[in-house]
Amino acid sequence: MYDDVLLPTDGSDAADAAVQHAIELADRYGARLHVLYVADTTEYSTVTFEDAVVDPLTEEGESVVDGVVEQATDRNVDAVGVVMKGGAYETILQYVEDEGIDAIVMGTHGRRGLDRALLGSVTERVVRTADVPVLTVRADEE
Repeated sequence: MYDDVLLPTDGSDAADAAVQHAIELADRYGARLHVLYVADTTEYSTVTFEDAVVDPLTEEGESVVDGVVEQATDRNVDAVGVVMKGGAYETILQYVEDEGIDAIVMGTHGRRGLDRALLGSVTERVVRTADVPVLTVRADEE
């Protein structure tokens, strides 16, 4: 039923709530788990340091993705981690199309506060526009 499961994450507590659900779903169906962190380039994210351009969001993304891939691997789940740049929900949907993703597992909300209220959350946009099933996971109140 599911060969490829996508877990978009921003490393927030809300996104972390979805990690075990995604790993379990991939494990149950023998699917490959794709862990995607989108470094949102629609906002300023780069800094210059000693004549080199460093993107802290990309570095953070690599750390977040590596941690989830390690958790999946510990459960014997085939996992791949990807960090991409772009607008969050657009990049998620493009990844789904490009990689033939069968299902998406994601937290109900991420890091954005006011933007979420004004513009609608990334999760909401993915739920409304994805052509594949989307499992949303609410974070614990703690």
